[in-house]
Amino acid sequence: MTEGDGDSVDMSCQKTPSQAVVEAVAAAEGVPPEELCPPAYESLYTVVDPEALDSLFASQPNGIQRPNGEISFPFCEYDVTIEWNGEITLEELSD
Repeated sequence: MTEGDGDSVDMSCQKTPSQAVVEAVAAAEGVPPEELCPPAYESLYTVVDPEALDSLFASQPNGIQRPNGEISFPFCEYDVTIEWNGEITLEELSD
């Protein structure tokens, strides 16, 4: 997992985007994913609807992967960007 300098990691191995985001941020913070919860950390639900996020990147009804797109949002002091191919980039938010 990389952070801060805009490096990225491919988290597309059968994980939902919401699960991959939680795991990526937990790795960057050096904590297990199950510890990435209030009160120490904000909930993903406070910044994005996890089901909607997963739907954005789900395969089309015919099984074909969506061809492009990305979404960015702040979460746990990181600017999180998810690419259509499952790549997640974390950049530390500056004050």
